[in-house]
Amino acid sequence: MSAIENDSVVATIPIQDDDLHAWHQVMLSFGGRLLKVVQVLLELDIAERVADGPRPVSELASECGADETALYRLLRSSTALGIFRETQARHFENTPLSSGLLRSSDVVPLVKYNTMDMTTLPYEELMHSVRTGEPAFEHRFGKPFYQYLEDNPAEREFFEGFMSHWARQMTDEEMNSFGFERFTRIADLGGNDGYFLGQALSRHPGLNAVLMDLPEVVGASDKVLDKHGVTERVEVRAGDFFKDPIPDGCDAYLLKAVLHNQSEERAERLLRRVRERIGDSGATLLVWDLVMAPANHWDHGKLLDLDMLVLYGGRERTLEDWRELFERTGFELVNDPIEHWTLLECKAR
Repeated sequence: MSAIENDSVVATIPIQDDDLHAWHQVMLSFGGRLLKVVQVLLELDIAERVADGPRPVSELASECGADETALYRLLRSSTALGIFRETQARHFENTPLSSGLLRSSDVVPLVKYNTMDMTTLPYEELMHSVRTGEPAFEHRFGKPFYQYLEDNPAEREFFEGFMSHWARQMTDEEMNSFGFERFTRIADLGGNDGYFLGQALSRHPGLNAVLMDLPEVVGASDKVLDKHGVTERVEVRAGDFFKDPIPDGCDAYLLKAVLHNQSEERAERLLRRVRERIGDSGATLLVWDLVMAPANHWDHGKLLDLDMLVLYGGRERTLEDWRELFERTGFELVNDPIEHWTLLECKAR
């Protein structure tokens, strides 16, 4: 996932047309260093410290325990990116970009995720993934990504919280506008802590649901479902949808951001398990996932696709990729999904 997902953010960077070529060269050669600059600015909480207006670097350095001259040089470099602005000699204020580093910003969890050892170190082994097609994460750490999380509780806690936060931001608008009232019982496979079901069921009183995810994940669902007042309408099942029985008796099966971090083989295996459960019941498959834009078009999904390769062994898919995957597993795409994050609706063939 990229921290810059639209042109309006890029437009806040103060670059003149005749400097654009130089800017591109900087991004090609210094991109990794720029992320480290952002990481340190976040850790020093600079955006929060200047939230009320410009402040001198001497005060900022004293507050955050930094060398004044070194901090000034860091902030001065960040102004070239539009992250902060120097209002007068050695005084700095926020810009639209640096406001993304305020504690309340949705960008902060994303920056933290993208600067952790577990997401940065595997990229040092990117060549391994390019040569073999295998995730560099396992090559670097000696175990798959999710096994690493099991063995490192602090990283697992952050990752689960990050995914919950991300899912809330990404699903609310489109998923809440979808016509779930036509269903009576929906299975949310890999539904995390049940936040989406809480939202959907509170809007549709005739809808019931099954929430299925790993035991350590659904353990947090009680509070979430209770907060939405839908506890009695949700059956919570702790299980692995690759091994344990897929819930039956549902007229819709939902996979939210599940398939993109699965290999083609595992994605096919899961979809075939769902297809077998649906049988001839006429139930609907709903896949909320990313549809990549055509070649040579800006799309942060093409960068996220590298994360899928390097970290998880999964992949992002074009609309044609999705059609082919569904056809191979006994489904037919019946709606006309947009590019980017979207809902793909399928019926069994």
